Amino acid sequence: MASAGAGVSAAPERPGSRLSGDRIATAALVMIAVSVLWRAQVASRGFLAADDYVLITQAAESRLTVEHLFALYNNHLMPGGRLLIWLVTEYVGLAYWPYVLLMAIGQAILGITFFRLLRRMLRPSALLLLPLGLLLFSPLTLEASTWWAVGVNMLPMQIAMVLAVSAQVGYVQTGRRRHLVTLASALLLGLFFFEKSILIVPLVFLLTAACYADGGPVRAIWTTIRRWWPSWLLLTVLSLGFAAAYLGRSESSLRRPESVGEVFSFLTQMFGSTVMPGLVGGPWQWLGAGDGAPVASPPQLGTWVGWTIVAAVVAATVRQRRRAGRAWLLLAAYLLMVAGMLAATRLGSAFSGVAGGVPRYVSDVVVVAAICLGVAVVGLAHRTDPTVPTTPTQPVTPAQPVTPAVIASTTPAVAATGQPARLVSGHGVIHAEAPVDPEPDPGRAAPEPPPADVPPTNQADVPPTNPAESPTPGLLGPVPERYREAVTVVLVLILVAVGLGTVWTTARYGDEWAAKSGRSYIDTVRIEMASAPPDTVFFDAPVPDNVVPRLSSPYNLQSRFFRAFGTRPTFVDETDNASVLDDLGRIQVATIVGSTIQPGPQEGCGYRVGTGQTVRMPLNEPRFEWHWVVRIGYLSSADGTATLRLGDGVAQFPIRKGLNQRFFRITGGGDTVELTVTSGEVSLCTNEIAIGDPAPRPE
Repeated sequence: MASAGAGVSAAPERPGSRLSGDRIATAALVMIAVSVLWRAQVASRGFLAADDYVLITQAAESRLTVEHLFALYNNHLMPGGRLLIWLVTEYVGLAYWPYVLLMAIGQAILGITFFRLLRRMLRPSALLLLPLGLLLFSPLTLEASTWWAVGVNMLPMQIAMVLAVSAQVGYVQTGRRRHLVTLASALLLGLFFFEKSILIVPLVFLLTAACYADGGPVRAIWTTIRRWWPSWLLLTVLSLGFAAAYLGRSESSLRRPESVGEVFSFLTQMFGSTVMPGLVGGPWQWLGAGDGAPVASPPQLGTWVGWTIVAAVVAATVRQRRRAGRAWLLLAAYLLMVAGMLAATRLGSAFSGVAGGVPRYVSDVVVVAAICLGVAVVGLAHRTDPTVPTTPTQPVTPAQPVTPAVIASTTPAVAATGQPARLVSGHGVIHAEAPVDPEPDPGRAAPEPPPADVPPTNQADVPPTNPAESPTPGLLGPVPERYREAVTVVLVLILVAVGLGTVWTTARYGDEWAAKSGRSYIDTVRIEMASAPPDTVFFDAPVPDNVVPRLSSPYNLQSRFFRAFGTRPTFVDETDNASVLDDLGRIQVATIVGSTIQPGPQEGCGYRVGTGQTVRMPLNEPRFEWHWVVRIGYLSSADGTATLRLGDGVAQFPIRKGLNQRFFRITGGGDTVELTVTSGEVSLCTNEIAIGDPAPRPE
């Protein structure tokens, strides 16, 4: 029996197909390689930031256990991310390059799997490169490919979205149950890294209804449920199991907006400042956010440009293709789901004012937007429905041209109806599908007519029986011939403008991302520690806020921040000579900044304390109850011990003969201190007692 490929090898190339399949694939691979290298270069300019340090510290402090992997971080369940971080921390340490490499690999996997989805789901066309370019280069996904704390969640979720949609499309096209296994695996992969991947479930359902079910909304939904019920049963079981496991461990993060104006401002910011400009190469301007990723801050003109281009694309594609309208409704529905989830967890908090301007919150939208753009511009590929019974076929040899006569001779039962037959390729032959769906068997789902804008073939480029019934392929189908040249010029100019805008936006993002206080702080500490004397010790203190914000306490403490260091500072609770790391990471001689005792009554001594005596010393300002460091400078006649009391806090420290100082910790509060010499034949003078926090001693 001759194969289908042999039977169509002599068929003419479809009009409008300017590139062969191999050239399209080559162009796609080049685009993927460029995007991966470009994003890796942007990422490498920066460094770890904020949440990265906390996750690394938690990995350094824990063994590789189930409890560690499934521990929530800011209410996020991310065992996959914790596993990767633990492995890097254990075998590499505090370094950035492994995470850049992992994000580059994820970006490459995302690009390849998405292109495979496009080839499975859409008609063969060079226009496949448009949705691929949107996914690969959209500035909305910059954070996911540069900031590890974002990428470790979003990249696996985006990959899982693509794999899940591809599996469902394969199941719709072939009915093979192996695609259900892939569908379940894709969902579990996403949930293993990010709980937001639960949105894959409604996405797959809505995409199936929008792209593969005809009729109005009610009929399309009912058809989707009835025909592909195994998918929904599987996804429902997995979703309920995950929800039970997650909700049983998490704390509710739902919030209530403070006003209607807050909601309106959030939606305006999310759609106007982030999503719409981001889909067309914006936002062109960024607002710096410390060591974290910048926030979208487009000019007002850019916002209107974004809305205009998106509206024009929607209007043009809806006029050309019936399924385009459904595709854009799918994108709108997904955007509303993301907006609702974000509003429910961010509004009413301290961060509600910028929640709508953070691209990472909507980076998954780019996957859906790219799919919808492909459906609207290229059109769906014809699916071979396994539920449609076919009549016996005869082989079509390479020497036998594909003509209506041949079709009629190969499918006499269908040709007898007098209605045009649709060519369907499958299982190595070309056969005709009945124009009228037969009554389904009780155990089979009823077949559904393919969409009107779908070409008559699945893989083979076979011309339709009646070319007039097939829409003109390409973007310019509905445009009159005399206007096509002008429209083409306009489209090219728009694409060039979007491309240049993307380059500009990415470059400006790279400039903001390159400014990393954490990198310079860590590099300086490493250099300083390498040359410091062995007896250099420190009191534990927070790292600068621009490295790890105090909201991340206690993981902003130096003792925890440097846990993954190869050579770590030594931290103590008591010492004669303390050092401190300043905000730049330099080692400085320590002093204490805070409350001090008022000058003592004895000239040349201050306060004199003998053995067994207790002397009260008022502070120049009271200290509230907290963990403080005390520095006492004293002159002693002999060795001994003494006790200092601050409110309910008591600390004992040794006394050495001569002029000395001592640093030690105490927990307490009040407006006076009491000093008692508890042992030794000691006469002690002091006029220097400070209670507060360690700081560099002024030069």
